[in-house]
Amino acid sequence: METRERRSAEFTNKNIFIGIDNHKKSWKVNILCESIDHKTFTMEPEPEILNKYLRKNFPQGNYFSAYEAGYCGFWAHEQLEDLGIKSIVVNPADVPTMDKERRTKNDKVDCRKTARCLRSGELMSIYIPSRVDQEDRTLLRLHVQLTKEQTRIKNQIKSILGFYGITISEEKAVSNWSRAFIKWLETIEFKTESGRLALRIQIERLLSIRKTIASLVMQIRHLSKTERYRQSSELLTSISGIGILTAMHILVEIIDINRFKNLDELASYIGLSPREHSSGEKIITGKMTKRGKSYLRYLLIEASWIAIRKDPALMMAYTDYKKKMIAQKAIIKIARKLLNRIRFVLKNKQPYVIGVVN
Repeated sequence: METRERRSAEFTNKNIFIGIDNHKKSWKVNILCESIDHKTFTMEPEPEILNKYLRKNFPQGNYFSAYEAGYCGFWAHEQLEDLGIKSIVVNPADVPTMDKERRTKNDKVDCRKTARCLRSGELMSIYIPSRVDQEDRTLLRLHVQLTKEQTRIKNQIKSILGFYGITISEEKAVSNWSRAFIKWLETIEFKTESGRLALRIQIERLLSIRKTIASLVMQIRHLSKTERYRQSSELLTSISGIGILTAMHILVEIIDINRFKNLDELASYIGLSPREHSSGEKIITGKMTKRGKSYLRYLLIEASWIAIRKDPALMMAYTDYKKKMIAQKAIIKIARKLLNRIRFVLKNKQPYVIGVVN
């Protein structure tokens, strides 16, 4: 009893730092006190087990944990917080890494690195969405995944045609993937049942995923009309080039526009910030960074191509950019302008008026 009381007194209000490298079947955990490295060990991926270990070995301490964002989402963060362990989730790219840690990378190194940086105050948490926001994101991200899968199937069908020298006429190319085009695909003759079966299965896959996507789009449109999204989706669709689907993808990823201090932060989150290498007075800017939401960047660029045909101000800006750079770079600058308009309407709660140059 005296030993337990002495241990409680020893750790009362002491800061305990826990670095976690999480995997599906196990966690690698490193625990640091304010001045010593306590232990590195493997445990089951259960926050409650970690909580019991901390309460037993560091009673009355202040517990701080961190792990890198990844496949497991935020459920561990939520449970750790409920257990009284202050938790943050960090972007792996933002964890300071020494050269020897790059050369020797394993679970033990990763969890020790995370704990060390947590103790030194070098880690910054990413934004943690609510459970409702996470589930809405899951629905919209499924739409992205299915759309990519549909494109893969189309390419596989074209690959079969190309392999056997079956050309698509200009007339049929115009109506690619229409009902008439699908019917034409079904009439293609092969010398064996194997060839016919291979193409038929791919066509059935395409029709099935089309049906699923159509049903999913209906659900997303319904979601856009709920109290949670109605006003914001109407504001975004007032901007040329942005339809309901694009608006909903933007809303479920951004969630709260006020969490971005300025346009640069928002552009960095989307992935519309160029690389920069500066030394003295020399500043070199390069391609877009790989960080950010790549599919949101793609949607904004696609929306920009539509916007320049409908918005005179954007068309003028695009024409000016084209005098100095190629079209692909010019449209990225238009996408950033479009992003600025998105930020404006969401922050000010008022629809966009065509013709305003910003």
